[in-house]
Amino acid sequence: MLKISNIQCGYEDIVAVHDLSFEAAAGEVFALIGANGAGKTTTIMALAGHVAPMRGSILVEGQDISEEKAQGRLSHGIALVPEGRRVFPDLSVENNLTVGGHTVGREALRSNRENAYQIFPRLAERRTQLAGSLSGGEQQMLAIARAMMASPKILLVDELSLGLMPKMVDECYQVVDTLKQQGLLIVLVEQSTQRALEVADQVAVLESGRLAWYGDGESARRDSSIVSAYLGA
Repeated sequence: MLKISNIQCGYEDIVAVHDLSFEAAAGEVFALIGANGAGKTTTIMALAGHVAPMRGSILVEGQDISEEKAQGRLSHGIALVPEGRRVFPDLSVENNLTVGGHTVGREALRSNRENAYQIFPRLAERRTQLAGSLSGGEQQMLAIARAMMASPKILLVDELSLGLMPKMVDECYQVVDTLKQQGLLIVLVEQSTQRALEVADQVAVLESGRLAWYGDGESARRDSSIVSAYLGA
């Protein structure tokens, strides 16, 4: 479903990611891990269309979307859960979801909203509450639910557990498993390497913007030296 070939990207004259290639399919969690500054978020932003690749290609179901802007990526089934959540604090939970579903029709909007409330019952309880008054964990749930409103096939999640209490991290990872079972491809950037490895079907380790290790999740879980070699864990 998703094929990245020799992507190079960065900001102005600064190259943050060099010649990155990988493939991932529907119903998988692809974990992108590495130390701070390794290029993880830049890669996610390139997939989301917020950073233009300097060279290389991004293919979704065989179609090259490398030149598409962020809005165009939505039409190809790519949605982003950004680092720091970035909900609209002065809008209600329900209105945040409505904004997330602005590209779908009325019937899909209603269906996606009800699906979000089933996955996140806490959001259903707080549907009229302002997003800015939610806890950090609830805002992360809302950020995920808002991205799901666009009916994505590929969900990009940047720093899922950042700043969350352990209980909320557990709940968010339960949601990741639910969405995986629904057939989504989830590209996960995560500061908590151990949690990412627990759910990953595939793992890519970035070091200084380059692919240092790439393989299946079972191999990464079985061989702790793979992670410790590049992350100092």
